[in-house]
Amino acid sequence: MHIYDDEVFKMACDQFQVIADYLNIDKNDRDRLMYPKRAMAVTLPVHMDDGTTQTFQGYRVQHHLTLGPTKGGTRFAPNLSMGETAALAMWMSWKCALNDLPYGGAKGGVACDPTKLSHRELEAVSRRYMQEMIPFVGPKTDIMGPDMGTNEQVMAWFMDTYSVYQGYSVNEIVTGKPVSVGGTVGRRESTGRGVVYLIERAMDMLKMNPEKSTAIIQGFGNVGSVAALSLGLKSGVKIVGISDHTAALYNPKGIDVKAAELHVQKKGNLRAFDQGDRIDPNELLEMPCDILAPCAIDRVITEKNADKIKCRILAEGANGPTSPEADLHLNKRWDEVFVIPDILCNAGGVIVSYFEWVQGLQAFLWTETEVTDKLFRILESSFTRVIRRAKEHKVSHRTAAMAIGVERVMKAKHQRGLFP
Repeated sequence: MHIYDDEVFKMACDQFQVIADYLNIDKNDRDRLMYPKRAMAVTLPVHMDDGTTQTFQGYRVQHHLTLGPTKGGTRFAPNLSMGETAALAMWMSWKCALNDLPYGGAKGGVACDPTKLSHRELEAVSRRYMQEMIPFVGPKTDIMGPDMGTNEQVMAWFMDTYSVYQGYSVNEIVTGKPVSVGGTVGRRESTGRGVVYLIERAMDMLKMNPEKSTAIIQGFGNVGSVAALSLGLKSGVKIVGISDHTAALYNPKGIDVKAAELHVQKKGNLRAFDQGDRIDPNELLEMPCDILAPCAIDRVITEKNADKIKCRILAEGANGPTSPEADLHLNKRWDEVFVIPDILCNAGGVIVSYFEWVQGLQAFLWTETEVTDKLFRILESSFTRVIRRAKEHKVSHRTAAMAIGVERVMKAKHQRGLFP
């Protein structure tokens, strides 16, 4: 037992050990690379609208500070734990290193259900969380960003709380802010755009015709909705399945994703959207398609359904959607299923967050075209390196991607010494 005792953290550690064996990492270095440098747990008492005081638990994990400050999202979710937070921070470390960003990984959040909080209660939870984190974060120490359950407004509250404490505006303390207070144009869409860019690169490699291809998108939040819209409207791919936490819809004739987006904007979810047959969310992952993009939660592809997936490209828009046991099955199907691993596939968000951080430090803004062009250049470089390494070493795309990230962190730790 330790403070990170959690199935998601165990999964992240198992993935790391596979890479450590592949790279022949010395046993003396493994725990230092794997375990977080810092972990904070805070208690957040908040006055609720009904006059009661409710206490929430908040977390922040900084995986390593060897390459620079840590960077990572802030998640508001009912079942958030220290272990899950640590796993997400570890994955962020490998993601940043793979994409040559000067960051270590971090993650944080509050165990709460934001959908059950009023606007005032959400603001109170957000501000109290940042207030408790002020001793541990900063533009050169740990930069927060949005994640599941948080958005631009929450980031604005974070920034304002930190700035009031400092006595001046510090917009570089968070990324994913509204453009009106120093945010970057295109940040909200960046993860979904990155997912689609890499899908298009994979389709080009596999000589697939987008207009004759189909896709299923699990998750219809910031990542999934942007990916579905871009694939469907820009690339010409037929979207035959979509889902969120309220409904899973499948229609082999195609779903109007623009109509789905408008419905979600009005109703908040897909529950009453009627374009397609309602099926079990797990069954949706097994329906035939050319592109399957899990863009919601972790561990949805397991050893139970890995052999039942009927796609040519698996694009991991979520963090940790595939379990290590499922990977063993997918590795045997490498010639059937082209996997774009999560630390590459969903890296668009942290890459554009890096641009926003740089712009905040320099007080210099770029246009959306410049931001998108820089994003695609970095993703292209990372994609090329992963594919090349996978082919040369005859390993899976996940092993290649994680090995590149872990190697960079390990080399930096060796060169700097014991403490970072």
